[in-house]
Amino acid sequence: MENPYKILGVKNGSSISEIKRAYRAKAKLLHPDSGNTKDSAAFRELQAAYELLSDTKSKSLFDESFAMHKREKNTKTWDYRTWLLSRDDDESAAKLIFFDLMHAREDDSVLEFKKAIKERANFRLSAHFSRGDFMDYGFILCEELVLRSEYYDAFLLLEQIIKMEKAHEYFRHFFPEVMDLARSILKTHIEHSVPDELALDSWERALELGFGKKDDAFFLMKMAGAYRRIGDERTARICEEESKRM
Repeated sequence: MENPYKILGVKNGSSISEIKRAYRAKAKLLHPDSGNTKDSAAFRELQAAYELLSDTKSKSLFDESFAMHKREKNTKTWDYRTWLLSRDDDESAAKLIFFDLMHAREDDSVLEFKKAIKERANFRLSAHFSRGDFMDYGFILCEELVLRSEYYDAFLLLEQIIKMEKAHEYFRHFFPEVMDLARSILKTHIEHSVPDELALDSWERALELGFGKKDDAFFLMKMAGAYRRIGDERTARICEEESKRM
């Protein structure tokens, strides 16, 4: 197989986040469901390259053996990240979050995101990027938040992405992956990981996202349990009745 980085169209040594984004972008063009049957071989090659580089261990082995990527020299040139850190506006904060996300500084990216939404009034990542960049990078950030058990913040970010997708298709073949991540958070992780009030907020928001009657019935039963725990028996019964009607 040709250099998998070249197949994906990224630089040697690119981060897992960059590899994921490049794969999604190229797969949209080559996927057989898009009518590009003549490119089926190229799609299989793309999948093989992605499978190799998306696995941390196999990627590391390839990087060590290939040994062709160039490392940036440690010079005293102007540093973009340092410049972003020195600024105190929302746009710079947003760009720093995604810059770190795409340069193998995922922990820093998550911490910067958490700090921004806590300390900056009405902070929205989507305000500072193109729609496509926000959806791509935002979904990768959601995955990193979930890995660190930041489920509520991950869901709120996914909610924006889901609403954007439903308003105008972008992810296409990968949208089920977005919905599955949101569904996993709502069904498995959000309960007991945050106060009941925040869990209720998540399930109520989910009812507006079009998961389907079966999922909505599940969310309503979860809401009933949460309302009961906070002492609101009347609303708990309403949620149970609505769940049964579904």
